[in-house]
Amino acid sequence: MSGDNRANFAVTTDGYDAADTKKRVKAILVGSVGNLIEWYDVYAYSAFALYFAGSFFPKSDPAAQQLAAASLFAVAFLVRPIGSVIFGYFADKHGRRTALTMSVLLMCFGSLLIAVTPTYASIGVGAPAILALARILQGLSQGGEYGTSATYLSEVSHPNRRGFYSGVWYVTLIGGQLTAILVLLVLQKVFLTPDQLKDWGWRIPFVIGALISVYAFYMRRDMHETELFKEASKIVKKTSLWVLLGQNWKTMVLVVGITVGGTSAFYTYTTYMQKFLKLSVGLTDDQTTMVTAGSLLFAIILQPLYGALSDKIGRKPMLIAFGVLGTIGTYPLLTTLQTTKSPLFAFLLICIAWMIVSGYTALTATVKAEMFPTAVRAMGVGIPYALTAAIFGGSVDSVALWFKSVGNESGFYWYATGCIFISLLFYIFIPDTKANSKMEQAV
Repeated sequence: MSGDNRANFAVTTDGYDAADTKKRVKAILVGSVGNLIEWYDVYAYSAFALYFAGSFFPKSDPAAQQLAAASLFAVAFLVRPIGSVIFGYFADKHGRRTALTMSVLLMCFGSLLIAVTPTYASIGVGAPAILALARILQGLSQGGEYGTSATYLSEVSHPNRRGFYSGVWYVTLIGGQLTAILVLLVLQKVFLTPDQLKDWGWRIPFVIGALISVYAFYMRRDMHETELFKEASKIVKKTSLWVLLGQNWKTMVLVVGITVGGTSAFYTYTTYMQKFLKLSVGLTDDQTTMVTAGSLLFAIILQPLYGALSDKIGRKPMLIAFGVLGTIGTYPLLTTLQTTKSPLFAFLLICIAWMIVSGYTALTATVKAEMFPTAVRAMGVGIPYALTAAIFGGSVDSVALWFKSVGNESGFYWYATGCIFISLLFYIFIPDTKANSKMEQAV
């Protein structure tokens, strides 16, 4: 962006117009393109695990192969808090732009490593070991991406439309997952047979991920730094960020509580849903892909709409609605979904689930950013989120598949319900961040 454009993003509470909205949306999309790629790569791993699991985990039981692949998926989440500390500190100390650029390069390397890793038949246990390393690198990258990206979007957003822009930001997150599904659909329908996908075709999406990461790197080089960071850095230049972060420990605990239910629900209806439709509902590969892609597209449409609604009525009513409806509706939704044999009915049920979950997803980035002062916003958002996502998000596939393996699949439905209920208790008692925002507060 040019220097003139950068000046237009100074935070103000003045009125906004179509030109202002266009500029801010453009800035957020540029800042979030790496977010799209991060989630494309993560979901590509989940979506294509049905095809590459046998190449790395040679067991006769397909469910056991998927459980092994899901375990690696979960292990990568354990390093996300480390990524949040590293990249979050860098973002709060040296700027959002540089941290975001570095995180997308690391994701590029992780994707490329998966693409070129030999199979178990070629190098034995070295294959899953290299796969684990690649996922760890991706986990570090994503751990740094979330907090910094959420911080950036909130700081360049108009104060009266942060919910809407949060929804726009989440479009890129879900869009990354949808892109991975579309790549799978094209490969399934146009270019490759199922045997070719299992043999070598599963490598293609990771090559694509590495290439578009390079594109995101060049886009992010021209990002402007936020005015809020510039002003805060003048004030806290000689102050320890760790001391400031410690002063906000209670808020970090609140972020954990806010996130538990939302992140478990999000991963249930994204990364795990493809496996659920295939292994539990019994849909074909094509039906699974179509239902998943269609439901993600529906979710994308909802995000800015729900975010804009939170600008009108506040964040708290939206979160409470998600908590109540999620607590009441998760078990019957998943139970009904498991018993259906109709792809159309499965699609409609998942769309209903997204109408509930979007009460969290569409505004989560802004809610968390509004809870912290500028000086420690990236770490304050990223670290507790990464910890919670590692425990309650990345483990969803493993937990669900474990319940399935012991013959008690409905136990997972109660688990997911319990996670949402925990967050509901926090939603009831926290103040509405729209009316109690710390966005303008430096320390």
